[in-house]
Amino acid sequence: MTRKEGIFVWKASSAALALLLVSPTLAIFYTAVGDNNDVFLHLLSTVLPTYVFNTLVLVMGVMLVSLILGVPSAWFVAMCKLPSERVLQWALVLPLVMPGYIVAYVFTDWFDFAGPVQVFLRQLTGWEVGEYWFPDIRTLAGATLILALVFYPYVYLLCRAAFMEQDITLLESAKLLRCSPWKIFFRVSLPLIRPAIAVSLSLLAMETIADFGTVSYFSVNTLTTAVYDTWFGYSSLAAASKISAMMLLFVFIALSIERYGRCKRELLQTPFKNCNNFRYELVGWKKWVALAWCWGIVFIAFVFPLLQLCIYSYRYFKDIWIIEFFEYALNSFQISITVAFFSVFIALVVNFCHRVDPSRKSILYMRISSMGYAVPGTILALGVMVPLLFIDYFINNLSEIMEWGKPGLILSGSVFALIFALVVRFSAVAIGSIESSLSKISLSLDMVSQTIGCNLSQMLYRVHFPLIRRGLLVAALLVFIESMKELNAGLLLRPFNFETLATYVFNYASDERLELAALPAVLIVLIGLIPLIIVNSSLRSNQTDEFCVICSEPNV
Repeated sequence: MTRKEGIFVWKASSAALALLLVSPTLAIFYTAVGDNNDVFLHLLSTVLPTYVFNTLVLVMGVMLVSLILGVPSAWFVAMCKLPSERVLQWALVLPLVMPGYIVAYVFTDWFDFAGPVQVFLRQLTGWEVGEYWFPDIRTLAGATLILALVFYPYVYLLCRAAFMEQDITLLESAKLLRCSPWKIFFRVSLPLIRPAIAVSLSLLAMETIADFGTVSYFSVNTLTTAVYDTWFGYSSLAAASKISAMMLLFVFIALSIERYGRCKRELLQTPFKNCNNFRYELVGWKKWVALAWCWGIVFIAFVFPLLQLCIYSYRYFKDIWIIEFFEYALNSFQISITVAFFSVFIALVVNFCHRVDPSRKSILYMRISSMGYAVPGTILALGVMVPLLFIDYFINNLSEIMEWGKPGLILSGSVFALIFALVVRFSAVAIGSIESSLSKISLSLDMVSQTIGCNLSQMLYRVHFPLIRRGLLVAALLVFIESMKELNAGLLLRPFNFETLATYVFNYASDERLELAALPAVLIVLIGLIPLIIVNSSLRSNQTDEFCVICSEPNV
């Protein structure tokens, strides 16, 4: 096979995979515009405006609270000398590994009427029921606080990197003009990191719109819960597709803002040399306020919820350590390993295609293949069901014509649908990691391999594969962990009598039995800590912030 023929094969494979991965999104828009559904018109005239309003308020609230939590934390860690700063710089990322719905369960257990906080308050004051007011955690404001505690690390990671990339000459000039650190922060640093803030807020918007577990548990009606209720409550796939199309428009707008902000961030990016000579030495009460702020966020958002789950796991270990737990854990591991394998395979194909043919088409195939990450899991589940149901009906009609009997829902009614949805969603994570690894390999190695007679497949196997093994392992690991935590697609696409750890936790917590969901929740959190361990090990090099951004911000 000549090189030209080999490039054609790789381009055709990349195009086919890109079309396969984008098919659920196309199916949503096709179903949305193809039917003037009465159910959607009824929802539009009754409850849908409320759902849209709740979604907008939730997104804006999460953005605001995340900025309040993330920007000062990033400033303290990047620009100030603090005790335990080497631990703080990665500890502030820990809440990101805690799924929002798990934090929601724990906070509800604490602050509900029968929770320890209100019980202690009544015992302390002697108040009876109806004699005092206490904020209800199961509200829109409560969901905003929970999601902000989980998602603020996006703001922290990007703003910390932006603070460390400031031009030191601007800061020194402001200092010569006798500006206080407070004025330097507001007049110099904050305007310079606006692109990073725009990127982080767009990511927050996408993650908030995609959340289902938290808002469902708090009975907050958003567009995500509207898709779920319309699909299962009204059995209207067309109406659910129309709502999903509306959500995708919001997501694509946020994604466009993110891409624009990232470009602006790259234009304004300059090295911040000798930053240790400029960092502020906090003393006295200022030092303790900064430490209390940073460590307080870590303890409230991560340490205390994890300790509560560990306590429940210890107390009810005998009730949790049953055969069903092992079965559901095995289901999660099998699905996650399968998703990781196929995601890495797809990422390798589209990245190598771009490597051997760096054209606009190959870049387009990579971007299309990465679009699934921006699609919320609930919408993606709906998009996956549309083509799979069509294929299943075609197979059954063909079998009936051939008198072979009806095989049933082979694809849409099996675990294949769940695996396909997760591959579509998390291939972007693998693509970003492998793209970063391949970009570090010199093109001269490709030329040398061609001169000794290697074709493209041999070049990939003998030259590139040994050099990107670490990138492949990181990509597989990240996809594996994301698949373990995924709840939305698991709830909608799992077959009958099939549970994963995420759905297992959701079902028990929804039945107000958090103690029985504690151990699988702890397992999900501990697995999510693996990327943080990798990031912590890379703190000794100069690639920490880059790796943090890769882990939390796939290139979509």
